[in-house]
Amino acid sequence: MGQKVHPLGFRLGFVKTWNAKWYAGSKNYPILLKEDVSIRASIRARLRDAAISRIDIERSTNQVTVTIHTAKPGVVIGKGGAKVEELRQVLGKTTGKAVKVNIFEIRYPELDAVLIAENVAQQLERRVSFRKVLKQTVLRSMKSGAKGVRVAVAGRLGGAEMSRREWEREGRVPLHTMRADIEFGRAIAKTTYGTIGVKAWVYKGDIEPAPRQVAQNAPGGNAPRPIAPPAPPPPPAPVVAPSAPPAVGV
Repeated sequence: MGQKVHPLGFRLGFVKTWNAKWYAGSKNYPILLKEDVSIRASIRARLRDAAISRIDIERSTNQVTVTIHTAKPGVVIGKGGAKVEELRQVLGKTTGKAVKVNIFEIRYPELDAVLIAENVAQQLERRVSFRKVLKQTVLRSMKSGAKGVRVAVAGRLGGAEMSRREWEREGRVPLHTMRADIEFGRAIAKTTYGTIGVKAWVYKGDIEPAPRQVAQNAPGGNAPRPIAPPAPPPPPAPVVAPSAPPAVGV
C-alpha cells in the first residue's frame, strides 16, 4: 500500500504555515482546539453558499482574530455589513472573548483547490457526467495560470454497482518536491446512490525558502568570517628634479 502524506502537513514550517496561530499549554490546548473546530463549523454552516476556502484563527490574550478566505465577499459581508456583525456576535458568545473578523477575497477561485473540489462535488450532485466535469475543471484551471492540476473522484461513479476511482491531470504536480507550492482540497458529493469523494491538487510553481539566520557567536565554523580592512594606498613615488646639462667649453 502506498503511504499517502497530506501536501500541507508535509510542507509545514518550510514553505507553508499553520491555519491556527496560537500557543497553549497541555491543560488549555484541548479546550482551544475544540473551540477552533466549533468556530470553523459554525462559520461554514452559516455561510454555505459563500465559497469559503480557508479560515485562519489567531489568538492573543483576550482577543480572537478570524480571517475568512472567500471567493464571494459580498455574501459574507451582507447588506451594510449586517452578516459580519451578526457572525461576530455569535462567535463572541461561543468563545467568551472579543472576536475580530477579517475577510480576504480570493480573486482567482479556479486556482484554489478547496473551491475546485467543492465545485466538482456540486456538479456531481446535479448528475452531470463525471468525465465531462473533470475535463472542464482541469482545462479551466490551466487557462487561469496553474502549472499543474489533478482532480480525482472515487465512489459509485455514474450510479455503477461497483465503486471505482477516476482522475484527470494536466501539467506537473510534483508531490515529493518540498518547495513546490501545492494547494490541496477535498469535498464530498452526496448523491442518491451514495457519497462520492473529490480531491484536487493545484501546482502554482516553486517557492524558495527563506535563508536561515546564523548567530554571530554560534559555536562551529558556520559563523561568517570578519572582513579584513582595506589595504592602505601605496605611498606616492618621489619626484626627482631633472639635472642641469653639463657645461661645454669653447
